[in-house]
Amino acid sequence: MRVFVTGASGHIGLPVVEELVGAGHEVVGLARSDDSAAKIEAAGGAVRRGDLDDLDGLRAAAGAADGVIHLAFKHDLMATGEMEVAIAADMAATEAFGDALAGTDKALVNTSGTLMLAMMELGRPGTEDDRSPGGHRADVENATLALADRGVRSAVIRLSPFVHSDLDKHGFGPTLIGFAREQGFAGYPGEGTNRLPGVHTRDAARLYRLAVESAPPGQMLHGVGDEGVTTKDLAAAIGRGTGLPVRSVPADEVPGYFGFLAGFLVLDNPTSNARTREVLGWKPTHPGLIADYDAGHYFA
Repeated sequence: MRVFVTGASGHIGLPVVEELVGAGHEVVGLARSDDSAAKIEAAGGAVRRGDLDDLDGLRAAAGAADGVIHLAFKHDLMATGEMEVAIAADMAATEAFGDALAGTDKALVNTSGTLMLAMMELGRPGTEDDRSPGGHRADVENATLALADRGVRSAVIRLSPFVHSDLDKHGFGPTLIGFAREQGFAGYPGEGTNRLPGVHTRDAARLYRLAVESAPPGQMLHGVGDEGVTTKDLAAAIGRGTGLPVRSVPADEVPGYFGFLAGFLVLDNPTSNARTREVLGWKPTHPGLIADYDAGHYFA
């Protein structure tokens, strides 16, 4: 297959490129800068220069490919509170891909997150069958899956909030370590019983490859290894790695400690991957989140 990948030079995207190339696929990665282009080429991919705002370029790249993996997202806008702007850009890119691939039965694998399931307050582990009627990234999810009715082999991978490995330099994992070092202790919200899922970067990369190769049209998939790790256990692992004390952060102090992650770190987000395993034969094989913290590379 010839696969067009957005976000191809990122923490997840680069291992996806390597995974695809290793399986014999031809990869074209979207790059905004010379540095990103060099990383993609070093991983064995070809480069298309551009960004998410170049919708004509996205359509052209998708039209020339056998499948698209869409990983790019304007995370900088999310961190500054401009989530709606980031979502609008993501929706525009998704629609551009849909227009280019309609009627071809070619693959479009889009990206979302499991945290939206927590906002549904299911009271149980979220599954691939759980769908939100709309809001935030749910709108993009629904638009992507609806492309199956237009002749696109569309799928969405909901990624865990913790996509972890030695490649993770800016995700939730190192960010929480930074908060602990700034505050002088490893904190967890309240009683620390709320749960958050995780997945190893390389397991996620394999899932994207399997999805673009063979996911059925309109398929929701979960990039989940650990179904849910408590925030207290996360803090304890950070405490071991940093040598800092571990303690609860009272509810009124959570925003001050966790900053822009405060709204996410209090959610309970246990998530199943049973359907994903069944549909694609995918099985996480790399270390879980706590084992990855305890390996020491996050604290080097």
